[in-house]
Amino acid sequence: MKKLVAAAFLAGTALSPSIAVAQENPSLEDQVAALVAEVARLNQRVAELEAEQDQVEAQAAARQAEMATQVAALQETVAPSPATSAPAQITWAGAPEIEGEGGWSFKPRGRLNIDAGSIDAPDSTGRADGFNSELRRARLGVEGDIPGGFGYKFEIDFAGNAAEVTDAILTYEDGPLTVNVGQHNTFQSLEELTSSRWSSFIERAAFTDAFGFERRLGVSVEVEPTDTVLLQAGLFSDNIGDLPGKAMSADGRVVFMPEIGDSQLHLGASVHYTDVPQGDTVRYRQRPLVHFTNERFINTGNMPATSELGAGLEAAFISGPFHAVAEGFWQSSNMIGGTDDANFFGGYAEAGFFLTSGDSRGYRGGTFNRTRPANPVDEGGIGAFQIVARYDYLDLTDTGAGIIGGTQNGYMASLVWVPTDYTRFLINYARLDYDDAIYAAAGGNRDYSVDVLGMRAQIDF
Repeated sequence: MKKLVAAAFLAGTALSPSIAVAQENPSLEDQVAALVAEVARLNQRVAELEAEQDQVEAQAAARQAEMATQVAALQETVAPSPATSAPAQITWAGAPEIEGEGGWSFKPRGRLNIDAGSIDAPDSTGRADGFNSELRRARLGVEGDIPGGFGYKFEIDFAGNAAEVTDAILTYEDGPLTVNVGQHNTFQSLEELTSSRWSSFIERAAFTDAFGFERRLGVSVEVEPTDTVLLQAGLFSDNIGDLPGKAMSADGRVVFMPEIGDSQLHLGASVHYTDVPQGDTVRYRQRPLVHFTNERFINTGNMPATSELGAGLEAAFISGPFHAVAEGFWQSSNMIGGTDDANFFGGYAEAGFFLTSGDSRGYRGGTFNRTRPANPVDEGGIGAFQIVARYDYLDLTDTGAGIIGGTQNGYMASLVWVPTDYTRFLINYARLDYDDAIYAAAGGNRDYSVDVLGMRAQIDF
């Protein structure tokens, strides 16, 4: 560029007036002097032009740098670089669990229980027995975390051709403290609080259903001051399916759960109080182990009461393939009209053993938990096999209060196969000896036995 400018000025001198004047006066010295002066002038002009061009280029470069800085700042404000935003992470735990930036998470959940079996009762009772089956549970839901220590869980059960809300909970966690708001389990019994996904039998112990343990709408607090102590308490109304309702209840539970070497010890106690709304009654009754029958051979009938008070004790022990558990629960109804309180009792004791090497019953946070086979089928193994024996007692008779609801002595066995972490199959047998059953057999006999066979196929995620 500089050479082109210089050449242009040199070419222009050939036509300049000073050269023309020199040609009209052809003195050699004058011509040389004029030429030298013109060259000096041109060199000076070239130097000036070069300086001006350098200044223009410097200004252009500065302006370009300034514009680049402004564009980068604008991009940072409008659209942050993908490198500074962590992508969502997806893991698998029976179903995809999505974890996003800032503490968000989302996971679908559900379970399917398919039951079948038969009941054999004395023909002379006239009760329906024989083979039956049902879709015991068909649940779908979601759970996850929200930034700030919050969480949620929502689940609907579609079994029985009807949609029923089981869990609808908003939670808040801060260190050892957990606050629950919504429909969730009250704090009654290790057996009740252990998920049906991990139970030893296809149905829970008789007293949990007979005494009306269920999820309710309420507010509760759980505190784990140490790794070995759990405190739970809550205030509840009715189950969502019974709203609007006027019942109020209060629950409390304490658990001591130390690890002793490789073994787990569980000791617990609970208390429950329910205010029975005016005009309502209470009733305690129970099916013969399985849910797919509506027959109930022990039943107090409707009782006028103002309140219920219950108290329970829990004990469990897990050591390698062996586990043992026992519970007792006392239920008292404050009867109306000066009648003595009606007092009832239920409890069970069981022991189980895994036949497959390396398997043990799961436990976490004050309840039994998932069993994960040491050699699952999907890895070429046979899964986990467990045998369980249980004695299940329920007494719904209080002669002092004039209530003859009957007594159950249940002798039960269960074979559990867990092929993978998320599949289970159970076969149960029970012989239930009844005293003072509400249905009379031949000759008015109310003391007889009922045999039950139950099977379940289960998947959960």
